[in-house]
Amino acid sequence: QVDLVESGGGLVQTGGSLRLSCIGSAHIFSDAFIGWLRQAPGKPLDFLTSIAANEVSTYHAESIKGRFTTSRSNRVNTVWLQMNNLTPADTALYFCATNVRVTSLGYEWDSRGRGTQVTVSS
Repeated sequence: QVDLVESGGGLVQTGGSLRLSCIGSAHIFSDAFIGWLRQAPGKPLDFLTSIAANEVSTYHAESIKGRFTTSRSNRVNTVWLQMNNLTPADTALYFCATNVRVTSLGYEWDSRGRGTQVTVSS
């Protein structure tokens, strides 16, 4: 059973934009924080954003603040990540996850999608 499915990734030139979507099952979305993370080869996992079930309260990492924005609609069980002014440093596998938290082992979550690849060319 796949609880979260991402889409919207692809190849884009530097300065371009992409909008990622994360669609989940209703039982996942009912009261969960939904976060976006990314993993680039050889780099640490990067926790980018989180949005609460109220669709209003958000967290955006300093590294992407002003360029990336997360939003959510519980009506359609979807969370989005709008990414603007992309650079090659943003190239990574992007995935969404529920209830992301930091532990002594690093980032943990309740469930995650398989991810969508974003590649930014110079």
